[in-house]
Amino acid sequence: MTFMRNDDVGKLLLRLTLGLLMLPHGIGKLVGGVGGIQGMLAGAGLPEFLAFGVYLGEVIAPLMVIVGWYCGVGAVLIVINMLFAIFLAHTHEIFQLTEHWGWAIELQAFFLMTAVVLALIGPGRLGLNRH
Repeated sequence: MTFMRNDDVGKLLLRLTLGLLMLPHGIGKLVGGVGGIQGMLAGAGLPEFLAFGVYLGEVIAPLMVIVGWYCGVGAVLIVINMLFAIFLAHTHEIFQLTEHWGWAIELQAFFLMTAVVLALIGPGRLGLNRH
């Protein structure tokens, strides 16, 4: 039963979960563009060019996390991305529950906290490097 208590397998599963769930959001932005994000940034008084950072946080970073290549850097990029997402698009939901009593931003919080955990624990030995 040593396999069932393997930290490296657990870290791999955590990386795959975060990366594979985050990546489709980035692909959607590759296909649909970042116009909506530019509008939210402008509305918040921030430069619109920051919207292109979503490609780092939702495409490049998830790929880094999935393969375990500079996983900590990728995780921090996801943290930054999620902080922007929460405060630009979901601030009004931070203290709300859904009709089923779930936290309104539970998905965003999951992405944020999973990325924080990965930044702290590293990719494990089943990645391309340990940085």
